[in-house]
Amino acid sequence: MSVNAGKPRDVAWRGRTVYTGVWKQPVSGPVMVRRLNIDGDGQGDLAGHGGEMRAVLVYQLDSYRHWQRVLGRDDFADGQFGENFTVEGLPDDEVCIGDRYRIGDAVLEVSQPRVTCYRVGIRLDDPQIPALLVAHHRPGFYLRVLTEGTVQAGDEIVRIAAGPEGMTVAEIDALLYLPGHSRRQLARALRIPALSPGWQASFQALLDESRVGGAAGNAGLTAVAGPPPAWSGFRRLSVTAVDRESDSVFSLRLADRTGAPLPAAVAGQFLTVRLRPEGQPRALLRSYSLSGPPGAAGYRISVKLEPHGAASHYLRDHIRAGDEVEAAAPRGSFTLRPGDSPVLLISAGVGATPVLAMLHTLAAAGSTRQVWWLHGARSGPEHPFAAESRTLLARLPNAHAYVCYSRPEPDDRQGHDCHHAGRLSSAVLTDLGLPRDAEAYLCGPTGFMRDVSAALVALGLDGGRIHTEIFGPESSVTPGIAPAAARPPHPPAGPPGGGAQVAFARAGLTVLWDDTFGSLLELAEACDIPTRWSCRTGVCHTCETRLISGAVDYQPDPVEAPAEGNLLICCSRPTAELVLDL
Repeated sequence: MSVNAGKPRDVAWRGRTVYTGVWKQPVSGPVMVRRLNIDGDGQGDLAGHGGEMRAVLVYQLDSYRHWQRVLGRDDFADGQFGENFTVEGLPDDEVCIGDRYRIGDAVLEVSQPRVTCYRVGIRLDDPQIPALLVAHHRPGFYLRVLTEGTVQAGDEIVRIAAGPEGMTVAEIDALLYLPGHSRRQLARALRIPALSPGWQASFQALLDESRVGGAAGNAGLTAVAGPPPAWSGFRRLSVTAVDRESDSVFSLRLADRTGAPLPAAVAGQFLTVRLRPEGQPRALLRSYSLSGPPGAAGYRISVKLEPHGAASHYLRDHIRAGDEVEAAAPRGSFTLRPGDSPVLLISAGVGATPVLAMLHTLAAAGSTRQVWWLHGARSGPEHPFAAESRTLLARLPNAHAYVCYSRPEPDDRQGHDCHHAGRLSSAVLTDLGLPRDAEAYLCGPTGFMRDVSAALVALGLDGGRIHTEIFGPESSVTPGIAPAAARPPHPPAGPPGGGAQVAFARAGLTVLWDDTFGSLLELAEACDIPTRWSCRTGVCHTCETRLISGAVDYQPDPVEAPAEGNLLICCSRPTAELVLDL
């Protein structure tokens, strides 16, 4: 009924600038439909829209009529939902992924439902639209261009092939976003060759999680899944020992105050501790990886003494065996995956901590997997867990080790203490002959992980099998927002709020809630804390965050609840004092 196109443009939104192509206008006459787009069209955020699998967006006049009734609006125009083709027919509950159509001179194939994001809400001046499209099973869908050709309004749409498995757009959309991820349906979806790789990866993650009996939540959408926490909030643990690991790293051994075994942790997880130094106006919150053998009766966390680190200096100077610390339950999704593939444990400095726990797990199981222990340190005195890691590696039949000292001291013996004088670089990795089918686990400084990840991909490893752990603020995901100069986290402008205390653990900032904010996401943005989001209405789970302690209400309710121990900051508000892993 209409062919619509529009180039991306800057749009003012909530004091920011959004670069978006959601504004589409009808085009007269024939338009060339090409592999990546239709002529005259464009997308502002190619990470979420456009490309070969999302070349043409389709929306139906029947859905327009539905929203006119539901929303009580009569101001819609063709292209208003951001679609390229406004069509009569082709309902989402009848069109199947993999269906092929001839329209004009072009041949097109249904590849996936629309991924809803906040920009369609901007276009319709209704922020709830992304959630409504999913909840009402009317997302619309994308087409892949198999044969380029011209299309114009009035062209007949002819189905020339039916998609295998007969799974409709509405079924596929609900399978990802709504509760009830049937294993049978997931397996069916994964048998559809036409389904876009991104959706296939999400369904594979859901299927894998169901096989291992994972926690509730949506593993197909969130990067912060994992087992539910063993307890909520903080509990007091006894310090049983403080051990020196290197010149700059020390460990605390923790136990239950009554002597009972602590709940088992998973290799790679971390603890968040709350410290209350005398004279400090607010508690200090820090997260430290568990470095001991998972399944032990107690926990071991390892701490790097930072030059100006308030928490690390307090722990070193004031905490002794017999003291107590407040700790949240083990959390984290940077965990060792089961399987038979080779394992690369790659770290620098204190980044050895979580991968050491993985090495403990492999050694305890007598694993026959290839295990590569690759570590970079400044020198022998700065090399934590040197003897411990060698002992564990000796218990593994297929273990390999390569240690680099960037500034070895005269007493450091090459071939015994280290294998290479220099950094653990891409050139070093290239010469090691690492297996290309490995699962890689990286922890260390941000630049180290970025460079090593790129080197592993260049060597042929699948990027999806490279796992990293970051303890500082994560990089932002703010699709379409014009970049601005980064500012350190700070309290929001204006007088302090009068609500519950909200602590952002990674940012080291604690503020008071103010009801003028619509959500915790808005509060975090006002504090210039890096955030990750897309839909802003509880659909996509991009903003899913670990809730270390506290409670929230949702306004609106998310279409599917987050995993136990997590929350969606885009649509939640505090009902009690909060500590967020943000």
